[in-house]
Amino acid sequence: MNRALIALAAVLASLAVSIPGAAFGRVQIATAPTATPGVTSTSITIGGTFPLSGPASLYAPIPRGMEAYFKWANAHKGPDGKKGVRGRQIVWKYYDDGYNPAQTVQLTNKLILEDKIFADVGALGTEHNQAIRPLLNERKIPQILVSTGASYWGLQYKQFPWTIGWQPDYIAEGRAYGEWIKKNAPNAKIAVFYQNDDYGKDYLRGLKIGLGRKTSLIVSSQSYETTDTSYASQLAKQKASGADTWVLLSIPTPTVRAIATAKALNWKPDTIVINSVSAIDSVMAAVAQRAGPEFVNGAVSSGYLKNNANPKYANDPIVKKYASILAQYGPSGADPKNTFYFYGMAKAYDTVKLLYNAGKNPTRESLLKATESMNWVNPFLIKGIRVKTSKTDHFPISQLKLVRYSNGTFSEFGPLIKGR
Repeated sequence: MNRALIALAAVLASLAVSIPGAAFGRVQIATAPTATPGVTSTSITIGGTFPLSGPASLYAPIPRGMEAYFKWANAHKGPDGKKGVRGRQIVWKYYDDGYNPAQTVQLTNKLILEDKIFADVGALGTEHNQAIRPLLNERKIPQILVSTGASYWGLQYKQFPWTIGWQPDYIAEGRAYGEWIKKNAPNAKIAVFYQNDDYGKDYLRGLKIGLGRKTSLIVSSQSYETTDTSYASQLAKQKASGADTWVLLSIPTPTVRAIATAKALNWKPDTIVINSVSAIDSVMAAVAQRAGPEFVNGAVSSGYLKNNANPKYANDPIVKKYASILAQYGPSGADPKNTFYFYGMAKAYDTVKLLYNAGKNPTRESLLKATESMNWVNPFLIKGIRVKTSKTDHFPISQLKLVRYSNGTFSEFGPLIKGR
């Protein structure tokens, strides 16, 4: 009996030495590495949420423009001679959150748990991305190239390292308007109409930074809720303030409604500034229909994308390629002059580059690392603007140009402005 126990002890001792990972006689069984969610040998699944309906439904072309570019990428060979991204087809999932943050959370959970996305890409809305940012960061899921210029995505990267923005931030843009007004109309009386959330407040903060010691030029500041159906009360107060310069920090549908309301109130400020989110030719066409083109001629805004609807870019190679991709892979009847399709493709261009730079065997960690080393020219952007990040700079696009509306389109003027 004793000899048998001694023999058994010797066998166990030899196992403890020979099995890798064994320590102090405890055998540790090695497990296979966990596969990266959303990534297979033939596909890579990404997704996001967008307002295909509701008060911000004019943004609906954005995910569809992204989809068209992804379909094009899936059908064409990349720099390695393989279709898609290193031979993987891009599977693009997006859902309609109706511009409701609660829906954004619910649908993002669906993307994570049911669709098993590799990364959340381009989701739209400031409050909406704020609502899903904690859960994505907690699960270490990349939340990249979000479709909002809130400053948080770049400023709070230490707290939320898995989140990064894309377009110029609203503080930088608002600052550019403040500096332009201060320089060109130092005695202006400014009325500000802004969305009552972090989106609008970011813009307002930037405007005041740009005005500097001239913040007293603001004689009226009125906000609106996205659920409001009328702005007559707010705009009547702005008219009564005697303001001659009107700054609109609003999303597309409220911008159209506000300008139509001002027209109905017989209030025509000498200068109108419209934030870039709404300074789109298709949005301005709706404004012109409601208030007349003369009401908004001369309006000032800013841009960082080439204006695909402007005759200046009619023969630009990327604009022509965009129109071709949209016609072949976009939704039936898609209007190529709708800049939101163009915006979507521009974002998809950078998404594909990031997925490629994540490596042959991409992980969420390698994608995160790729977002911190962006450094290239996106052909959809205005000449001179570069997409660039670092470990301490999480603002991919930080340059812009002022633009002026005339003859049905926005045209650039002045030099490139450094947002930061």
